[in-house]
Amino acid sequence: MKRIVLAFIAIAMLPLAACSNDKGREQFETAQFEEKQNNRDHAIQLYEEIVRKYPDSPTAAKAKERLSALKGSK
Repeated sequence: MKRIVLAFIAIAMLPLAACSNDKGREQFETAQFEEKQNNRDHAIQLYEEIVRKYPDSPTAAKAKERLSALKGSK
């Protein structure tokens, strides 16, 4: 019975494992993909949104770097 309960708890916790303290990470990955597809304007839009929504996250710092690079090379 204990195994069943533990298995149930482990399964119930799986969606939480996907959550990260690094907010905006998935959106950052999408922005990187957009860059690789030469969709520069959309990548910029996504990076700007990350900075706006999650200004103190590690991802925002990376997004600022990418924005600087993209806007500097226009």
